[in-house]
Amino acid sequence: MKIKLKFYITLFISLLTLNVAAQEATLTAKVSKNKLGLNQRLRIEFSINKQGGDDFSPPKFSNFKVVGGPSQSVSQSMVMTSNGRQMTFSQSYTYIIQPKRKGELTIGAASIKIAGKALKSNPIKIIVLDAVELPKDPNDPNYVAQQNIHLVAEISKSRPYVGEGIYVEYRLYVSENINVYDTGVTEAPQYNGFWNQNIKINGFPVKMGKYNGEDYRYIVLQKALLIPTKTGKLTIDPMKMDIVIGVPTGRADFFGNVITRNIKKEFASAKKVVSPKSLPLEGKPANFNGAVGDLKFDVSLSKEILKANESSQIKVAVSGKGNLKLFELPEVTTPVELEKYQPERKEKVRVNSSGISGSVSDLYTVVPQYKGKYKIPNVSFSYFNPKEEKYHTITTEDFFVDVLEGKELKPVVDTNAVQKQDIVSTGKNFRYIQTKSSLEFVNTDDFFKSNLFYILLLLPLIAVPIGIFIAKKNEERSNDIIGNKLRKANKLAKKYLSEAQKQLGKKEAFYEALERALHNYLKAKLGIETADISKEKITEILEHKNIETTTIHQFIEVLKHSDMARYSQITNTEMEAEFERAKQVIVQLDKQL
Repeated sequence: MKIKLKFYITLFISLLTLNVAAQEATLTAKVSKNKLGLNQRLRIEFSINKQGGDDFSPPKFSNFKVVGGPSQSVSQSMVMTSNGRQMTFSQSYTYIIQPKRKGELTIGAASIKIAGKALKSNPIKIIVLDAVELPKDPNDPNYVAQQNIHLVAEISKSRPYVGEGIYVEYRLYVSENINVYDTGVTEAPQYNGFWNQNIKINGFPVKMGKYNGEDYRYIVLQKALLIPTKTGKLTIDPMKMDIVIGVPTGRADFFGNVITRNIKKEFASAKKVVSPKSLPLEGKPANFNGAVGDLKFDVSLSKEILKANESSQIKVAVSGKGNLKLFELPEVTTPVELEKYQPERKEKVRVNSSGISGSVSDLYTVVPQYKGKYKIPNVSFSYFNPKEEKYHTITTEDFFVDVLEGKELKPVVDTNAVQKQDIVSTGKNFRYIQTKSSLEFVNTDDFFKSNLFYILLLLPLIAVPIGIFIAKKNEERSNDIIGNKLRKANKLAKKYLSEAQKQLGKKEAFYEALERALHNYLKAKLGIETADISKEKITEILEHKNIETTTIHQFIEVLKHSDMARYSQITNTEMEAEFERAKQVIVQLDKQL
């Protein structure tokens, strides 16, 4: 048994040795940064991926001063590949160097011998700039962290049109010199002046990229779609994070591994400014209502032939890529003989880094009342294409509804026309006056002293005090100005929130209806156009109207929460509470207005 065990162990080690030997030997050079100040230092590491190397010769480091090194380290590990287990090996030589002059300098190639064969590393170019201000201690962990970690906000376009979608991406760049152990967002960015929606990120895969010309690892922390709602300079506030990092101390343990120290440091991205352009006035159609993107428009009729009281549906749909959630669809007009009901809104919208795509539609139900053939006039829709920088108008064809069965529509009678008819004598058109009569006595009860007599007699005595009481109550109600305003505000709130109330229990539909209700209320009461609806604009107008700060804050919070809650876990109870808050804030706002 022991002999077999020794055989398997020997075979296993032999296979690992063959795997390592099968690798092609390479000597690579890697620097911590490609660009630095004259008074800064950089780390250069030469590593070979195969055992047996000897006679390592570093480059001459012309124009550089060797500050530290060489320090050697060896690592060996086993990884799983498609060919099974494979042993990996790495031996490195690390130097800390500092440039002696400015300019574009070259670090020459290092060499090493493997099985009698000389291998050389790749030469590296370094750009040296003017001296920079350094802390008293260049090895200070805070300074090292600041030089090796960068929280960056990147925007896809800084000069979009109003209504054109762009995206912002927050990236965390980390050099290979340090390790990140924990992160936490302490302050989320604010997107004032934008309609915004976060884009879901599947995991946080580590990628390789360039920052200021240097190699970094990075992850995408957050991505959001932004659609500007107004012109001017719009500022995207920074994202702030607390990050726990392992910073090298400059010392090594007994085995040559670098000793690190964990510190917690706050990082913030730089402010970003977006300057949206207003849509051109030249060629702007009269029916343009704010649609921006690459869009298609269609109107369809489910049935063209039907009977009276049968229903048909008219579908008005806009599809494509653009600001699908920020404009109203054109309305369909029908003849009075076709009874038209309020449209049902349907949305199939996807939000990703390239913008909003999908379709929105209004579904009208029409019911004919009379037999006949009726015309549904064409519908026009206009939008602006930011890539082509011009407006487009799409006009559909007329539709005809043919009602085969049903009541005939009565013609309108002209009352001013006099119709003449011939008089036809039948011989019995006139009868002689009767000269005799046969009458019978009819028994009737006297009204005097009857039950009805006494009821009518007492009715004024009862009605007078009741009338006085009702008059006083009406007078009190009329004088109750606050109460009347409150009742009127309650009625108004119910009117605007009726659609949201119907959607209770359906999270996305409820919050979209709630947000639409709040926007419609602002448009009706303050005359704010959809393109101007932003939290700053609302706050500014309400403050000008002398609305209480608490009420303004509550309204903004409801508006903000209705936008964010669609993408969170929300219960029916929370939706009902949100509905009540929206109702109360509209009541308070309307009472003060």
